[in-house]
Amino acid sequence: QMQVAESGGGLVQAGGSLRLSCAASGRTEDSDIMGWFRQAPGKGRDLVASHRLRGGETFYANSVRGRFTISRDSAKTTVYLQMNNLKPEDTAVYYCAAGNYAYDYWGKGTQVTVSS
Repeated sequence: QMQVAESGGGLVQAGGSLRLSCAASGRTEDSDIMGWFRQAPGKGRDLVASHRLRGGETFYANSVRGRFTISRDSAKTTVYLQMNNLKPEDTAVYYCAAGNYAYDYWGKGTQVTVSS
């Protein structure tokens, strides 16, 4: 089994920045893909950004491309989401997820609130 845990959420004004972290522990060989999802009140959970170790592929949702950057540490077990120029519509609970062929492991989420 693997566990993932997020940290770094909080309250920020529009235009500000936050960096989220997600640390994987346990069976970390099951973390080829690590991604960030978000869920705003009353809405579904959407993929924001992801990173695949094999091939180094990254993905960004159109709504965050150019403002958010996903990266991994050298040990490959922690993934970061640098969020710049935050907008009120970025307000959501952000979840980290990981797996090899699907997102099998999920964190509990961290709240990001952007005030206007």
